[in-house]
Amino acid sequence: MDEVSILLVDDEQAILHMLRTVLLKEQFLDIDTVTTGEDAIAACEKKTYHCIVLDVMLPGRSGLEICPFLRQITDAPILFLTAKTTDYDKLTGFAVGGDDYVVKPFNPLEVVARIKSLLRRYLPRQTEPEKLPREGIYDYGRFQVMEPAGELRVEGQPVNCPALVYQLLLFFCKHPNRIFTKSELYERVWGSEAISDDNTVMVHIHRIRERIEADPSNPELLVNVRGLGYKLIQSDMGSGR
Repeated sequence: MDEVSILLVDDEQAILHMLRTVLLKEQFLDIDTVTTGEDAIAACEKKTYHCIVLDVMLPGRSGLEICPFLRQITDAPILFLTAKTTDYDKLTGFAVGGDDYVVKPFNPLEVVARIKSLLRRYLPRQTEPEKLPREGIYDYGRFQVMEPAGELRVEGQPVNCPALVYQLLLFFCKHPNRIFTKSELYERVWGSEAISDDNTVMVHIHRIRERIEADPSNPELLVNVRGLGYKLIQSDMGSGR
């Protein structure tokens, strides 16, 4: 479990210490702790976590308030720690992006069991839980898009990729070998149902090609199908998921 990263967010040091101690005994060795929602957001911007344990009652913004912000930067399952027991409170936690909850006071072994259950769902198709997740990793041979980390790698090296360029590439990766018109791409990625800006789409496609193609002027991966649109070619060797 030493390659699984867990973030604990609670303003009570005793709870952080207790959970960290139990998790270490269960061979979870990569554990970070923070005491505020703002620090949790900052931590997730710097590092990829595989599970987040998030207290609802935090100083400043509550766990429920910061959860939507966390969801913008991480797909890691979120386990809420809450002293609230009504169905409304529990449903609110799910509505804002939580995956499970434990009511305080709790048995720390129950928290560990819930974390393991979430990890089994978050690390699909893995025969050994110690391995890092493949879910959300799109491998096209020359390049890989790591969705959980928000990262593009080309020939094994990380490549800087602006947000909308990355979102467009990720959309193509999720729909390999399928042709999209410029207006479809504009609507699906930019989220606008208005008349598409063809130039904006073309500029972003050019920026993708600059990053993933061996020769951007003669693209072999992200190609234009004349009169129809664009598609990302996935060969038999690719393994986009």
